[in-house]
Amino acid sequence: MDKDNKDFYKNLKNLLDYKKDSNFNLVAAKVLNMGSSSNLSSITINVGLNENIEINQPVIIPEGVIGKTILVGKSTSLVQLITDVNYRASVRIFPSGSIGILRYLRDDICEVREIQKNAEIKLGDAVLTSGFSDIYPSNLKIGNVIEIQDEISSFQKIVKVRVSTNIGSLLNVFVVREDNNE
Repeated sequence: MDKDNKDFYKNLKNLLDYKKDSNFNLVAAKVLNMGSSSNLSSITINVGLNENIEINQPVIIPEGVIGKTILVGKSTSLVQLITDVNYRASVRIFPSGSIGILRYLRDDICEVREIQKNAEIKLGDAVLTSGFSDIYPSNLKIGNVIEIQDEISSFQKIVKVRVSTNIGSLLNVFVVREDNNE
């Protein structure tokens, strides 16, 4: 078996293990194409209304959140990626518990603003969804802290976060559903 096939099967096993071990109701989806619009970073996936997918449901991979559904058809859905300039998510940094708003910066780097300057945050700290939104349940992985900056003339700091590095080469994803319909 060549290296590409080994990587494919390893990735597939990783996805199956993640679904089995997850506490969330996950719907597996295949990425049909990457968005080609200059004003929206997106993917199209092969699940939709037929699988009880709705607008504003989280889309994840084992490494973390990659976006949310923004348009749902009968058998496909459009997903706004975390790498879209208009993407926002309420996040919590652990173990400090600090809360802020995550937005895309460049490449696989996002930044969290509105963090209090006295918050004790360290490099490598986990960044998870806060649960303060109608879209994302709490504790979905987003990424890890890679840089901390004090915002000049402010009582806040900016935290830079590395998100999943393979968003540009996604093959399969999961949509998180709240209901228990299969």
